[in-house]
Amino acid sequence: MKETMLWYASQLKPAFAPPAWLFAPIWTVLYVIIAITYIRVFHLAYKRAIPKKVILPFAFNLIFNFAFSPLQFQLHSYYLSSVDIVLILGTIIWGMAAVWPYSRKLALWQVPYLVWVSFATVLQLTVVWLNSGLSMEYLRHLIPLLR
Repeated sequence: MKETMLWYASQLKPAFAPPAWLFAPIWTVLYVIIAITYIRVFHLAYKRAIPKKVILPFAFNLIFNFAFSPLQFQLHSYYLSSVDIVLILGTIIWGMAAVWPYSRKLALWQVPYLVWVSFATVLQLTVVWLNSGLSMEYLRHLIPLLR
């Protein structure tokens, strides 16, 4: 765990990156929201109050969400974790759209999750760019053009 924290701390991050201590409380709140809404969606599908196909984006979202941390912090794979976070974002939007006709309340409960993952996606892609080596090469070529 300490090695992972040291690795992530050593990475270049944009000025808008929140402090590391903020992630745990935000994700704690989001996981409570996710648990409540997803259990409700799965329960409604089980009772046949909504079509079973509505649970697909929620199921995929859980898979992609659980995959993110191992991809990012164990494999240190920025590219796989970037693909994964885009899939997480896509399944949130898909899930909200799928459940909207049956329960707008459940769809709206996903808004904090959507907002945070949208921000996290921008952050993730920016961190990838900053640490890829491409960013410095790009800036070296861009700076003379700006003079």
